[in-house]
Amino acid sequence: MPKLLVIDDEESVRYSFRRVFQGDDVQVLTAATANEGRAAVDSDNPDVIVLDLQLPDQSGLDLFHEVHAQNPKRPVIFITAHGNTETAIEAMKGGAFDYLVKPVDLERLSQVLGRAFGAVRLMSSPAVLPSDDGDDRIVGHSSVMQEMCKVIGRVAPQDVNVLIVGENGTGKELVARALYQHSRRTALSFLVINCAAIPETLLETELFGHEQGAFTGATRRHVGKFEQAGNGTLLLDEIGDMPLALQAKMLRVLQDQRFQRVGGHETLQTHVRVLAATNQDLPRLVEEGRFRKDLYYRLNAVTIQVPPLRKRTEDVAELAHYFLFRLNRELKLDLRGFAPEAIELLETYSWPGNVRELQGVIKQAMLNASGHILFPEFLPEQLLQSTAPPKQAAGEVANFDLASFIDARLHQGNGQLHQEVISAVERLLFAQVLRHTSGHQSQASEVLGVNRTTLRHKLRTLGLAVDKVVSNDSEKG
Repeated sequence: MPKLLVIDDEESVRYSFRRVFQGDDVQVLTAATANEGRAAVDSDNPDVIVLDLQLPDQSGLDLFHEVHAQNPKRPVIFITAHGNTETAIEAMKGGAFDYLVKPVDLERLSQVLGRAFGAVRLMSSPAVLPSDDGDDRIVGHSSVMQEMCKVIGRVAPQDVNVLIVGENGTGKELVARALYQHSRRTALSFLVINCAAIPETLLETELFGHEQGAFTGATRRHVGKFEQAGNGTLLLDEIGDMPLALQAKMLRVLQDQRFQRVGGHETLQTHVRVLAATNQDLPRLVEEGRFRKDLYYRLNAVTIQVPPLRKRTEDVAELAHYFLFRLNRELKLDLRGFAPEAIELLETYSWPGNVRELQGVIKQAMLNASGHILFPEFLPEQLLQSTAPPKQAAGEVANFDLASFIDARLHQGNGQLHQEVISAVERLLFAQVLRHTSGHQSQASEVLGVNRTTLRHKLRTLGLAVDKVVSNDSEKG
């Protein structure tokens, strides 16, 4: 359970934190002095610390420097009175996560704590440990995934910018986290900003910060992600959605490692390592004038392509079992595995939503399931319908020419030849066995050596109707 340590000499503040945030998902620890807080840090190793700047026995800033030196990745959030905001900002420049002004707004506090615990997860959860049972990792032993992981291993220790490209749901953030966790900056912070999720008018201040009075509503100085990250790593997610005007400033930062806050005149130095991710075709955006060519080349020191799930179908079964294991804990269920027909269905589907869609399908199937095994009927209906081929007449099956079929598919080059040939041969086999048994499915099951559940599932997925197969055979007789 994540631990939150609140160090504040006001009992009302400590009580409020315990009452609002203590629960099944967070353990709240409290301390009234710097000495008590230091002891709690040593004994309980909290994940996030909320720290008052003014403590009775020591400056909160001095205590921050101590605990930050022990663990620079642990988020520390300051609580400060209005008169201490400049000190809090200085603390943020030294590595603090954020600061809140008393009286603390509950909604703002919840948002900041959510981001802090999220940052802890991003920095600590393993991303590339194929034999690990951690909450998040890159799963798959297909050749394309092995090659991708080799690139990560080569590039991670180098202080170069990396562009991560892939469709939505393929796991670009996991790749970024793997690069961070295997870099020389793993002891420093890892921050993420989604360029598509923040309005254009706010994105610049989120990246570079702003001075008090820089624009209407700027009531205090704001420290941006480049300043907050220090010498750590910053992931610019959905970089293809960054406005052109801001791209020019981003280019200057990457070239000179210097920037200014919005409305400010002080030039700040940065040594952040920048990772960028996108699901868009940046070269095409460059041609269309929607993305700067020089920024693309600056970001593109190394490109890592994250393959879509349809290009690594051999990983589907491993991913499905991985999600089953994770979701069993999350949903408090006891599913033991998949029926072979269910795995076959999952491997046949094209997965337009990639790994994220697979996770959602497994979760839905588990909620629909009864018993300890996931059968095809527990899978979402849309998946069953999309994987079932059109009904095929018995005559078409009987006249099937495998050599011509393979030759035609070779010329089409659609990348699914193995599965298509297997399905075609099975369609011929099952149709001929059904004709031989005059449509008796129990006899067909014995001949084929499969149970009736598997037979019915195969007939549905292969698009074979028993009555048509048998009637066609009778007409020929």
